[in-house]
Amino acid sequence: MFRTTLALVATAVPAMADEINVYSYRQPELIAPLTEAFTAETGIDVNVAFLNEGMVERLQAEGDRSPADVVLTVDIARLNELVEAGVTQPLSSQTLTDSVPAALHGPDGQWWGVTTRARIVYASKDRVADGEVTTYEDLADPKWKGRICTRSGTHDYNVALVSAMLHHHGEEYTRTWLEGVKANLARKPEGNDRAQVKAIWAGECDISLGNTYYMGAMLADPEQVPWAESVRIVFPTFENGGTHVNISGVALTKAAPNKDNAVKFIEFLASSKAQEIYAEVNNEYPVGPGTEASELVRSWGEFTPDDTDLVDLAKLRPDAIKLIEQVDYDG
Repeated sequence: MFRTTLALVATAVPAMADEINVYSYRQPELIAPLTEAFTAETGIDVNVAFLNEGMVERLQAEGDRSPADVVLTVDIARLNELVEAGVTQPLSSQTLTDSVPAALHGPDGQWWGVTTRARIVYASKDRVADGEVTTYEDLADPKWKGRICTRSGTHDYNVALVSAMLHHHGEEYTRTWLEGVKANLARKPEGNDRAQVKAIWAGECDISLGNTYYMGAMLADPEQVPWAESVRIVFPTFENGGTHVNISGVALTKAAPNKDNAVKFIEFLASSKAQEIYAEVNNEYPVGPGTEASELVRSWGEFTPDDTDLVDLAKLRPDAIKLIEQVDYDG
C-alpha cells in the first residue's frame, strides 16, 4: 500500500520488516506509480514525506534516529549537497552498476541517477523559424531582445545550466552571457517552466527555457494543451558540447533503519519495470539499458547529451549563484 505522510518523526521504534520511509523533493503524483508498483511486487509498504525544502537540515537534526531510509530528489546539486552533508551512505550493488551508466552515479555509490531530463528551449511555432535557435550561447544575442521568458535565475534548473556555462566558458564569459540573457528578457523572471510556455502562447515572448517533461505534463492537461501546441521543442547545445541534461536521483540515508528493504527499493527504481513507468508516466528519459523513452518523448526529437561530469557541475553551483546574483538577474 502506498502511504503519504507529511510528518515522519524520528523515534527509537525498531525498524519494521515490511516498510521503508522515503524523504522526497519529487511531487506525489510523479512517484506514486513507482511506489505502488514496488509494493505490489514486494509487499513492502512505502511511507513518503514530501518536502519543499530543508531535507539536509532535517536529516542532520534527526541524526542516527532518523526514520528515513531513502531520499529522492531532482538536480545533481541537491544530491551532492546530501552527500557532502554526510547524511547518506555508499551503496554497492551489482544490480545498480549493471543498470545505471557510470556517468549517472557517484563513483562511491553515494547517489544513483534514475532518470534524465534535458534543459531545452520552447520556441513559438509562429514567430521563431526552424534553426533560429541553435546554442545556449546564442540566447545572449541582441536579436532576442524582448523575446525571452524564464523562471527565476536562482531556481535549481537554471543554476545548473549556468554551472554548465561556467564549466564550458569560465567566469568572465558566463557573467557577460548572463547580462546578455537578462537584457533580452521580455519580463521579469516569474512562475514555473509551464508559465513561460503560457507566456509564449499569450504573445508575451517568443522563446523560453524549460525541461523536456513539462511538454508531456501540459499535453495531459486540457487547459494547457493550447500552450503546448503553440511551441516546439528545440535542443540547443553548448558551442563546444552537447545539450544540457540533469537527473533525478536517489540515495540511501546514513541512518536507514530499514536498510535491506531500502536497497530493494533503490534497485527497483533502476529496474526495467520502474524505468518504463518513469518513461510513460513522467515523460522523462530512462537510464536503464534497453529501456526507451515513451513514444511521445521520442517524437520531440533526438539530441546528444553534454558529457560534462555532473559532480563537476554540482561543485560549480556556488559560483553560478554568485554570478546570477551579481548581475541581478531577477531584478
